[in-house]
Amino acid sequence: MPALRTAGWVRRWLLPWALALGGLLNAAYPTYRHYDFSHSLDTRSYLRLASGRFDSVNVTRRYRLLVPLAAGALARPLAALGTPGGRARPAGEWPLRLAFYLVNSLVLGAAGACFYRSARLAGAPAGASALALAAVLSSRWAGYAAGLPLTDSLYLLVFGLSYYAHRRGPGAGWAVALALALGPLAKESFVFLLPWLAYYGRRALGWRGQVMALALGLAMLLAAHYWVDEAAGAAPATSVTNALAHVENLTYSLRRAFSFKGMAELFSIFGLFWLPVLAALGRPTGRRALAPVLGRAEAGLLVLVAVHMLLSGDLARMGYLLAPAFTAALALSMGWAWTQLGPPGKREAPVVS
Repeated sequence: MPALRTAGWVRRWLLPWALALGGLLNAAYPTYRHYDFSHSLDTRSYLRLASGRFDSVNVTRRYRLLVPLAAGALARPLAALGTPGGRARPAGEWPLRLAFYLVNSLVLGAAGACFYRSARLAGAPAGASALALAAVLSSRWAGYAAGLPLTDSLYLLVFGLSYYAHRRGPGAGWAVALALALGPLAKESFVFLLPWLAYYGRRALGWRGQVMALALGLAMLLAAHYWVDEAAGAAPATSVTNALAHVENLTYSLRRAFSFKGMAELFSIFGLFWLPVLAALGRPTGRRALAPVLGRAEAGLLVLVAVHMLLSGDLARMGYLLAPAFTAALALSMGWAWTQLGPPGKREAPVVS
């Protein structure tokens, strides 16, 4: 029996994680190796955080410590390997960049495993779920999240754990607890995901367990604030002022979203992989196939992602947070398309409306 349980765990989690990790390491390498950091304030800020320099980091990013601290710890043994071949890089910086590339790929690979498991729990075949996962991770935003000194990978993992817990229900309490513990330190806007997770994760973990996990996450967040504020000599009130300043992005984001360029940017989140989903939505049999991901939970998640997009102003980057639900929708639409393109005897009978 232990051997059977181990084999099941490998099939359900380790193989999709390995598939995601392999794809990310390949796709994100050019971004890691050739990205121009001179115009990216975010990446420079996280590099400073990983080096333990908090005073020169904007308050928006100052407390997102988990990924930078992990990268900083990994960079120390990497630095002992010596400078790699190729063009010269700034002294002392390449180990941190490499560490972020490795840490983010590992974390985003774990998020990808959650995407895959959610698609399978929605009823998608294994092959379609694997193809959908590979398609979603081919997005440029996955390449940025894995290849650059950013913390998006951890927030995507929180979204992946949350959606998986909704799909799995009983038996996924660990996913709810982990999301609640990591969420506050992953991104401040986790506060918008919290009500959705508390409601749709209640079958996986009761309110007592949720309160305990959230208390742990908030305690770690408070400790991080105290530690960073002491090191940076910053006033705690600056966090509140910074949060309120994000409201000013609403008007800009709305104008941008309804422009031609904004709509093209939104389409580029998943690119041509929107088309199978739209094709399925256009047919009665396709809508029936997509029924598991057309519920209130997905509608609520879509609203939450829209809030993130409007407050951030970075529409496409925040829009990628829809990846867990989109992976399931894409996998189901691929399964539906396969039945439509199969031998005549295997096709679904047409629906007479």
